[in-house]
Amino acid sequence: MTLAKPARKPKLTSLSEVFAYFRQNQTPITFLSPTPYNILGLGRWINKFEYINFFDSFDGSHPKITVPREHGPHEFKSIEDVNNYLLRHKEVRGRLAERGPGLLLLVMFDEETEALAKELGQKIALPPAKLRKHIDSKIITTKLGNEAGIKSAPNTMGKAKTYEELTKLAARAKLGNDLVVQTPYGDSGRTTFFIKSAADWNKNAEHIVGEQLKVMRRINHLPGTVEAVATRHGTLVGPMQTDITGFAEVTPYKGGWCGNDVFTGGMEKERRAVLKMAQKLGDRLYAAGYKGAFCMDFLIDTDTREVYLGEINPRISGASPLTNLITSTYGGCPIYMFHLLEYMDVNWELDLAKVQQRWSEFDNWSQLILKYPVDQVEMITKAPASGIYRMDKNGNIKLVRKSIDWFLVSDEDEAYYLRVYTAGDYRYHGADLGILVSRGRFQTDDRKLTPRAKAWVKAINGEFEAIPVTGTSAPAPPPMHDTNKMF
Repeated sequence: MTLAKPARKPKLTSLSEVFAYFRQNQTPITFLSPTPYNILGLGRWINKFEYINFFDSFDGSHPKITVPREHGPHEFKSIEDVNNYLLRHKEVRGRLAERGPGLLLLVMFDEETEALAKELGQKIALPPAKLRKHIDSKIITTKLGNEAGIKSAPNTMGKAKTYEELTKLAARAKLGNDLVVQTPYGDSGRTTFFIKSAADWNKNAEHIVGEQLKVMRRINHLPGTVEAVATRHGTLVGPMQTDITGFAEVTPYKGGWCGNDVFTGGMEKERRAVLKMAQKLGDRLYAAGYKGAFCMDFLIDTDTREVYLGEINPRISGASPLTNLITSTYGGCPIYMFHLLEYMDVNWELDLAKVQQRWSEFDNWSQLILKYPVDQVEMITKAPASGIYRMDKNGNIKLVRKSIDWFLVSDEDEAYYLRVYTAGDYRYHGADLGILVSRGRFQTDDRKLTPRAKAWVKAINGEFEAIPVTGTSAPAPPPMHDTNKMF
């Protein structure tokens, strides 16, 4: 007897078919992270999509967010620690069991996370931790870029035990004496060192000696980022974003990332160059076994207008919110649908050039990651709620609409605040208090924080009340601030 062959699943060949597929989706998809920030709002498009978070940004009112109620003593050293804690938590395990086997999305994870997910019947819909770690190296980023025909800023690789060895390394590559030195891993705000003298070397040597180094010529540049998704049919690229970095009103870290600007008009040559770079890089990553979302940082030389590859963040990232908002709002098709298609049991093929074209026109948007700039520990007694706020002509703000995402911000007098820390939590030097998203720009063309941005930061910070915590009662601050596009 000849057994009948199983029916072949139909191929999705149009956006309407992709939309219908996700509306009818029966596979549980869960985003597990400290907050829902990175892909907040994606559930608008996808059936069976939920969040599991450590911080309760919505006071239990979001219909698709689970936050475990019981929190015992814990000490987190990384976002991976938070995620692993959640996957071990009985309430989280109960919710995942109730939903059944499905897909798990995370920003950061490690081998322990992979083992816990497998134990719970969840498939992590991201490249393996080992591959992500490999690609995350700034050294590997440069090599992959070279293989894809993408330029990095003039650089060389090597090790140095002394300032003299560093200068010899730079001299062989004709990089000059004003140098930027990077170690392979970590938040670039903490692993990038500016060295043009022996004194600079001595100040940073403990972080450099023994590491494989990327040594670059220092250039005048505009930093930016773009989110992309590498798929079997090519690489889709979101809107170009310029980085907002180092403003003392927003972050205590000099040079630290604290937001992004997405704007139209100007830099058309650079936009085309960034798009082509990201497409080439995505195709190269896919050939190396990496598929799905990644973030490509770039540098625009403000003297020559040359565009250089910066680094790769092989993950859902802090650039994801604006990418998802713009591709959804203006192109009617969130880019993360294509990330999920790569990990779901579905056959699909679309004209990606036509999809890419949908995202070519959009409005201006900005986001700021609000960190606590004061070097002291305090217990928060009052915190602003998540939702849409309106600012009057005097700079005062009022919560006008509670909302579960930022899609309904109507004009530049409104902004969406996503709360991270609330009453009863501790704020400390560098703590991520919340995220602010608004229409319009928060940064000028010459990289100054706009008066409107300063007014919003001041107003939101003014909504907090706290009491100092000193002596032995002061808790050790958890390192949740390591959020270079990945909170």
